[in-house]
Amino acid sequence: MRREILVNVEPLETRAAILEDGELVELLVERPIHQRAVGNIYKGRVENVLPGMEAAFVAIGLEKNAFLHVGDAGALYEDEDGIEEQSKSARKFVNIDDVVRAKQEIMVQVVKEAIGTKGARVTTNVSLPGRYIVLTPMNDFIGVSRRITDEKERARLKAFAESAKPEGAGVIVRTVAEGRPDAELQQDMEFLRRLWSRIQRRAQVMGAPAALHRDIGLTFRIVRDMLTDEVEHVWIDNREEYDRVVELADTMSADLRQRIRLWPNKNASLFDAFNLEPEIEKAIRRKVWLHCGGYLVIDQTEALTVVDVNTGKFVGNRNLAETVLRANLEAAEEIARQIRLRDLAGIIVVDFIDMDRPEDRQKVLTTLEEAVRRDRTKVHILGLTQLGLVEMTRKKVGHGLEGMLLRTCPDCEGRGRVLSEETMAQKVRRDVRALLRKEQAEAVLVEVNPAVAALLIGTGGAHLRAFEKELGRSVYVRGSEELRIETMRIPAIGSRDEVERRARPVQPGQEIELKIEEQHQSNPEDGIARLEGYVIDVQGAGRLVGERVKVHVTGAFRTFARARVVRQKGEVPTAT
Repeated sequence: MRREILVNVEPLETRAAILEDGELVELLVERPIHQRAVGNIYKGRVENVLPGMEAAFVAIGLEKNAFLHVGDAGALYEDEDGIEEQSKSARKFVNIDDVVRAKQEIMVQVVKEAIGTKGARVTTNVSLPGRYIVLTPMNDFIGVSRRITDEKERARLKAFAESAKPEGAGVIVRTVAEGRPDAELQQDMEFLRRLWSRIQRRAQVMGAPAALHRDIGLTFRIVRDMLTDEVEHVWIDNREEYDRVVELADTMSADLRQRIRLWPNKNASLFDAFNLEPEIEKAIRRKVWLHCGGYLVIDQTEALTVVDVNTGKFVGNRNLAETVLRANLEAAEEIARQIRLRDLAGIIVVDFIDMDRPEDRQKVLTTLEEAVRRDRTKVHILGLTQLGLVEMTRKKVGHGLEGMLLRTCPDCEGRGRVLSEETMAQKVRRDVRALLRKEQAEAVLVEVNPAVAALLIGTGGAHLRAFEKELGRSVYVRGSEELRIETMRIPAIGSRDEVERRARPVQPGQEIELKIEEQHQSNPEDGIARLEGYVIDVQGAGRLVGERVKVHVTGAFRTFARARVVRQKGEVPTAT
């Protein structure tokens, strides 16, 4: 498999795209205004201890206090290399108040970003990742990546770790260490030793809360964690960033520099040259088309992600079972890619197209299992449920691509739907009715979206008249383009004269300039203009749709006004 990494550096963000055989499989985004916290080490102060939750909240200097679970007070380090974990039976779980106490100052490391209303998750077991090894200063343990399968090589690396590790500390050997000479591994170890000493010195002199160590930036993490033998090139489109990365690579390994290259074409954007911008746009859409003509529908919630597989335009050319199998097999490959690309996490449920043959279901499940093995983040496939759904879990660390590139819609607040105009009109009627039960005012002015206003007023004002008769009060309705469908304002409530004055944006005899928006529905010779949602019927302006004209207001009423076009001096009226 041919793998490339493209790094696009701009003032407001840095993006890194990972390509496998020319196809985008991962997108990493880092922005200065959203500082990454995972990997950072802090000196924190325990704010409160909650035995009922077996957790404590720790102030580390971020907006929200960090969450420390008792299971993270000494849990083993685990990364994309797949380090073997200590068995649960061997772990000593104690009460949280046996581990920390309120107002205590402790050193913690962020293992999961703050998401939504939840603060960052932290652990007391600090780990310092290098190029080839990970130093765990507070956990005396030796581990070797499961992805290194050669037993002789595993024995060599384990022997090195035992001889080189600091007393009382632990060492985990990463996948990229396979085949590297002891001298390079020792160089990595010495760097991490010095880094840990520096962190300890800062912890002694700084008061909590304080940042003791911040993990390196996105481009440097790529070189440290992702630049394996499988990666052919790392393209960087910024000279300054390229120079810094090359300098870092020189300190790690001589052969790394040869694969780090500066993008030479100043006339073509790096991402455009690889046609990545359209792929990024597709990665935040709900529907994903498959090559065969089928499609996926991906719906994310806070708790889980649901993926639905559909045949779409794909009709096959043999029989139904073969058509369904082919669509599901392609979907399995694409689902694994979308999970990586979108950085989906937590519980993932996949609804494949129903298959009658057990062997077909097994083929699809096997294809999915093989596809997710390429994922650096830990994925568990739990198998098929009785309803034929595939359940999966994926480790959650950050916000995911959607959380980075999108924000919650202010109109629907993340629901993906807004109230219909009819529903909102009825809600306004209920709210106004409730308001006037409490107030003794003669009249009220209601401001809503124009589409809602039209329904409240009704043809010729029929709905509004009936509503006023019911209430025994005067209700003025004004439309405003700036208001969302679900928004209602009450700009005025009080005497009828006062509210009426506020409700009418124009007065008889006034001359204003307006844009004719459309012809009058029942009298096409007249044109319709609007001012703050207030309808103005302009006599003889039906032929001026789209033009701005000066009009003279001849009459102003509760729900509309009448006007005529002001002729310019010397202008000859056109016969109609």
